[in-house]
Amino acid sequence: MDQTAERLLGSASRLSRDPETEIDWDAPVGDGYGMSPEWSTLYGTPYWDELTEAQQRELTRHESASVATTGIWFEMILQQLILRDIYDKPARTPEFQWALTEIADECRHSIMFARATERMVEPAYRPRLLARELGRMFKTVATGESAYAAILVAEEVLDVMQRDWMRDSRVEPLVRTVNHIHVVEESRHMVFAREETRERLARAGRGRRWVSALVIAIAADMIVSSMVGREVYVNVGLDPERAVREARQNEHHRSLLRTSCANLMDFLGSVGLLTPAASRVYRRTGLL
Repeated sequence: MDQTAERLLGSASRLSRDPETEIDWDAPVGDGYGMSPEWSTLYGTPYWDELTEAQQRELTRHESASVATTGIWFEMILQQLILRDIYDKPARTPEFQWALTEIADECRHSIMFARATERMVEPAYRPRLLARELGRMFKTVATGESAYAAILVAEEVLDVMQRDWMRDSRVEPLVRTVNHIHVVEESRHMVFAREETRERLARAGRGRRWVSALVIAIAADMIVSSMVGREVYVNVGLDPERAVREARQNEHHRSLLRTSCANLMDFLGSVGLLTPAASRVYRRTGLL
């Protein structure tokens, strides 16, 4: 693990980004999409086809802001999980120093997301109360592979979305820049989470793997279901009941998630974390 941590520390020293200086926060924000429209929760539904292009753009801006706020929420959970994990480890080790470097990255990301969402839309989003309370419990009790694999799931789901958005010329330039910075730095975090997950599972028995797999799948469901909530549709002026119903039944969006998360599911399967119970949760969530 120390060899991986040393390599990641070297990468961070060469490639770390500073949103404070790299983004012109005073530049005017245009009227581009907030995400690639194909990633909208309503894309491919009859409701989407009824919207004007201006309404579609506005919906994606609010959805993007909501997703970013979910990212902030889980980054705060992530930081606490990592701090608890390294609390009594030797400070001179590369693993300890990389962990603090990752936390520093996440602090910058959270501030960046917060400032970008403020520029994009008026409402301030956050996950629903149940998710926040479940997250509070998770960050307090999760350890080992449950913590690091859940971190990996959150990072991978955001990563696959943002890789599309940052390349899409239809997306507002501010969002593209924010996503590009996040994708570059999160690639290191995902390497670390994968290595930690493998290491923690090296001596795990069947029962422990079964429990961990289910906990991770429930965390994934909590994250994905929190990304875009009912209030997004309300704030855009849509019928929230109809929007929620069609979003839940949107096979296009579920298919996009499944395809994009194929590598993640392969990894979880390779380390024994894709049990039948966990798989049922991932199918309900749309990741499998």
